[in-house]
Amino acid sequence: MGRLIYAAATSYDIEDRTLAHLRAAAIVKLRRHESFMLSWIVDLWAGSGRISLWVSPSIPMEFVFSGSRAPRLDETWVRVMVELSNTPRGLVLIPQEEAARIAEGAPVPAI
Repeated sequence: MGRLIYAAATSYDIEDRTLAHLRAAAIVKLRRHESFMLSWIVDLWAGSGRISLWVSPSIPMEFVFSGSRAPRLDETWVRVMVELSNTPRGLVLIPQEEAARIAEGAPVPAI
C-alpha cells in the first residue's frame, strides 16, 4: 500500500499500482502548469466517504510506494484520468476496469 502525501501534511493510503497511474496522470497536468480537482471514494474499511483535493503546481505532493518495482502503466487508464481532469468533475481516481469501460463509451461514475 502506497501513500499520497498532500501539502506535506496529510497522508492518504492508495494501492501502489493505482498510485502509480495517478502519479502519471498528475505529471501530465502539472507539467502543463494546470491545476485540477482530484477526487476518490474512500473504501468502507477506511471509514467510507469521499475525498477531494485541489491539486496545483504550488502545492507539494509526494508519492510514496511500498514496493520496489514500478508497475507497467496502462496508457488507457492514465489517458482517461487525464481526460476526466479536464471536466468540471475533475480527475476522478477510478479502477483500471472502469477506465477501460469509459474509454469504450460508458458513462463516467458520479462521485
